[in-house]
Amino acid sequence: LYPEEMYEEGMKVIVAERPRIPIPCLDPRIKSLNYLNNILAKIEAIDAGVFEAVMLNLEGEVAECTGDNIFIVKDGRIITPSTSTGILHGVTRRFVMREVAPACGFEVEEGVFPLQRMLEADEVFLTGTAAEVIGVTAVGDHRIGDGTVGPVTRACVKEFRRRITEDCPED
Repeated sequence: LYPEEMYEEGMKVIVAERPRIPIPCLDPRIKSLNYLNNILAKIEAIDAGVFEAVMLNLEGEVAECTGDNIFIVKDGRIITPSTSTGILHGVTRRFVMREVAPACGFEVEEGVFPLQRMLEADEVFLTGTAAEVIGVTAVGDHRIGDGTVGPVTRACVKEFRRRITEDCPED
């Protein structure tokens, strides 16, 4: 999905002007294939020269990206938006929360937080079926942490890849 070097170097994202569709309008637990809102936010990202856009809900809380779930890391704690923010209940998100992060010695909390808390995070990473686990180094012109993929994200990437390839025969 993303260029291979982004998995090492991380990626820049923007915040979409278009908000996430509220739960009463379109429950994200229903796989309706109605992704128009996400597609329009993705166009915002492409127009800005990046691959992904963070979507906020109508309350201004961080929800998800156009095709990925979001995790922030602050002081060694991993936090991901609660499903109450209107996010898709991602399979990869759940896998990282329940298996990958705990195997690396981290617990994952679900919570509700504003964009500012994400901007103040030490690390940000995204998860998705196609994206797997990928670090975010900047949101718009705001650098995340020191501007590199952080140690918690790197540990989760390594453990994720180990788990998804452990039964694969080597070439």
